[in-house]
Amino acid sequence: MNIYKSYFNLLLTILFLLSLSAMAHSQGLPEKDLDNLVEKTMKSFNVPGIALGIIKDGKTIHLKGYGERSINSKKPVDNQTAFAIASNSKAFTAFALGMLMDEGKLTWDSKVTEFIPEFKMHDPFVTSEFTVRDLLTHRSGLGLGAGDLMFWPDSANFNTEEVIHNLRYLKPVSSLRTKFDYDNLLYIVAGEVLKRASGMSWEDFIEKRIMAPLGMNNSAASLSRMKSKNNVIDAHVPIDGKLITIARYLSETTNAAGGINSSIEDMSKWVTMLLNKGKYGNNLEKQLISERRLAQIMTLQTVIGGSGPYNAHFTGYGLGFFLSDQNGYFVAEHTGGLGGMVTQVTLIPELKLGIIVLTNQQSGYAFTTITNQIKDSYFGIKGTDRLTELKAREAKNESEGDKVTNEVWAKIKSQDQKIDFSPYLGKYKDAWFGEIEISNRNGQLYFTSSRSPQLQGKMHYYQGNTFVAAWNDRSMNADSYVMFNLDENAKAESIKMKAVSPLTDFSFDFHDLDLKRIN
Repeated sequence: MNIYKSYFNLLLTILFLLSLSAMAHSQGLPEKDLDNLVEKTMKSFNVPGIALGIIKDGKTIHLKGYGERSINSKKPVDNQTAFAIASNSKAFTAFALGMLMDEGKLTWDSKVTEFIPEFKMHDPFVTSEFTVRDLLTHRSGLGLGAGDLMFWPDSANFNTEEVIHNLRYLKPVSSLRTKFDYDNLLYIVAGEVLKRASGMSWEDFIEKRIMAPLGMNNSAASLSRMKSKNNVIDAHVPIDGKLITIARYLSETTNAAGGINSSIEDMSKWVTMLLNKGKYGNNLEKQLISERRLAQIMTLQTVIGGSGPYNAHFTGYGLGFFLSDQNGYFVAEHTGGLGGMVTQVTLIPELKLGIIVLTNQQSGYAFTTITNQIKDSYFGIKGTDRLTELKAREAKNESEGDKVTNEVWAKIKSQDQKIDFSPYLGKYKDAWFGEIEISNRNGQLYFTSSRSPQLQGKMHYYQGNTFVAAWNDRSMNADSYVMFNLDENAKAESIKMKAVSPLTDFSFDFHDLDLKRIN
């Protein structure tokens, strides 16, 4: 009898310890620790303003703005302050298409040409096989950020029709559906599919069919469509250690890929609905999208491979979300970035946990620090210091980037810049990007793009027939090699380009340009 009693007591002890372990995995950071984490992170990475939202077990348990909307106005960030969520808009696009599938208007495997007959990729076979699913999964065969110069760094004057037309000129770097390479262009096409299948513009659909039902009253499909701009952030970048504001990105062409502006309060409503499997309302009595369709959005489509954080066994992409297993849990997440601002949205459905971080400075280290430290607390991982870890990573990456650029500029300074410019002068054209001009301005070679106003600046002799274009806008960190190919008469006939710094944003896809002389 005593033996059975001992076993019974042991069993109770084990069950008690297991319950404690389960509780440890469900306990987040206390309010005071969250505030301290965000404030220290802002200071360390020089971020003026952050908004943080945490959803747990169907409830918003933390919703708070920190710091300033702008270093100029000094007005505080609050729960209604609107940030550009950038590529976190992609999940809205995939979700909206899923809603149309629930209505029987298309399927993931509908051919794009069914809706956009003029759609053409470089390879006719790829064109004929390309599906709605392919638009959303970054496995098209196009290279990383291919064609982004049509709308980056500024809202250049390429419209949706031109983007669709110019896809045919972008050469693939891999076969269809074989390799992950992140793109933006095809989400623009997805927005056009939505428009033609629904009879509504992408912007109207997002606002009327998703935002309005969820009560996302301080959100819009683009900055220009915000009902009020009295509570929006400014974009900030550090230049030589000093924080400055830069002009907000205003392209309307890219809305389906990254146009949405929203507040932390509104984004919490979006994430809560996703965690509730498409249900919303006070008693979850309404269904915005079917559970089946939402499950498809969260299903792996494209394998990325390589090691991931938290001992991930797989990393990949679904439909508008990056997917992985982290510390044994399924995680769906995405980041978004535009000049002067970055954001992150994380869903851990098994923990009924959502984390949203919106920032008004372009340091991705800040949102990663905050998100990972919060994840640690729910994963039951003790003793981590993500701020110190990410600060060290930032220093290492910046040091490596500075080493490359410093060596390039040291070489430029050692060269005789008084050379004959005449072989290089003239106009050149790329099939999808349009014209650029190389001119002589007061004894200085000068680069000007006709379609992208921010891409202009002085050119400095580097070596051989290679120069470095130093863009007038120094906030871009995107100086580029300009490599001339000369004909038999020693006159430039074409140009290739490549970013100088390894830290340059991938959307500066200079390497995809094939500029040919036209005069």
